[in-house]
Amino acid sequence: MKFSARIAAPAAALVLAGLTATACAPQTSDTGAKGDEKTGTLRVWLFQEVGNKPKEKVVDTAVAAFEKAHDDTKVEIEYIPVETRAERVKAAFNDPASAPDLIEYGNTDTAGYVKDGGLADITTEFGAWADAKDTDPAAKQSVTVGGKVYGAPLFVGVRALYYRTDIFADLGIQPPKSQAELISTARKIHKKKPDLYGLAVGGAYTYGAMPFIWAHGGELAQQDGSSYKAAINSAEARKGIEAYTSLFGDTNCPPAKCAAMGGNATVTAFASGKAAMAIGGDFSHSAVEAGSVKGKYAVVPLPGVAEGSVAPAFAGGNNIGMLKSSKHRTLAVDLMKRLTGKASQARMFDAMGFLPTYTDVRDAAAKREPFVEPFVRTLGAGAKFVPASPAWGRIDSSLVLPTMFQEIVSGRKDVADAADDAAKKMDAAFADAG
Repeated sequence: MKFSARIAAPAAALVLAGLTATACAPQTSDTGAKGDEKTGTLRVWLFQEVGNKPKEKVVDTAVAAFEKAHDDTKVEIEYIPVETRAERVKAAFNDPASAPDLIEYGNTDTAGYVKDGGLADITTEFGAWADAKDTDPAAKQSVTVGGKVYGAPLFVGVRALYYRTDIFADLGIQPPKSQAELISTARKIHKKKPDLYGLAVGGAYTYGAMPFIWAHGGELAQQDGSSYKAAINSAEARKGIEAYTSLFGDTNCPPAKCAAMGGNATVTAFASGKAAMAIGGDFSHSAVEAGSVKGKYAVVPLPGVAEGSVAPAFAGGNNIGMLKSSKHRTLAVDLMKRLTGKASQARMFDAMGFLPTYTDVRDAAAKREPFVEPFVRTLGAGAKFVPASPAWGRIDSSLVLPTMFQEIVSGRKDVADAADDAAKKMDAAFADAG
């Protein structure tokens, strides 16, 4: 048996300037590889996690099976910092000689990487893969651009409502079953216990705000031919924006403290006992367990507008894709399948808590670990994704939506004006992206 090499990310990578998917780099030309070599060394870039050893063990198991199945091959795995991925990946797209065969990438990066010409179209192989038939539709959408598939989903992440069971019992209240009840419950808790946020919300928490927009029938953008047009200022979207921003104020979460908070800060507020509710992901579970509320909380799906409904959640997560420059197409696709297949995703859930992208594997995980159940229900109710446009990286990194929320909660603009301004910025980004 061959042993895969695990290479630590070089220290120099930590100081690279590019932190977003829209970092400046020249548009790549056609870097498609010629030929399909069946031996040699495959290089793979994966993301470095906070606690990476469990992930390494899962990866090593898949690599060992791959190397055993293919004579005269070996795999080199390099774990790179997520924060510096943009410059490294763009440089790889422009320099095929130094590029890896496979990369892990965030699912909101897909469209941008496809536009840059860096990812290989694997539609045929994905369609013939037995495991892929059980892929969650939202996860498949995250690797699809223009009807073609550019990778395989590795895991999916969604958010739900964390709440303090001891606080709810003390006040004699039940978990909210509608969005209106969520807002009124948050205010009731803060009134009774003014030292707590009823529901911790953040002006910079884009993915916590999106379910409010979607629950009211709004969209971030609508497809317009081959591009997109902003829909954030539609009547339906404005209702969702109004609902979310109504949670900022002295009756729940004061803007002076909450306007600048992002997702991590809201989860930290809950985990440290400063909030009775928070919108957190399945990936937030370990942080909450490590906090002062351990044993005093539960999770339910974030309610939608209608009583008993579930608000659509953003389907986050990561994928693994093959670069067009790879000279090992057959081998690279096989390794990609082994790293993202059902067996590996089941192991990755046990090791890291990452939700599988396969519906059957995810259901089995929920039976083993009860904390997963509300997140699985949320996915089953229909998760949503950001526009599949290379413009999204620019929209996200330039804080278009957080700026909109913060302008509203600060009183600088009303909902209509702030949403119109955000729509103009989004449309400019879509137009530039083509």
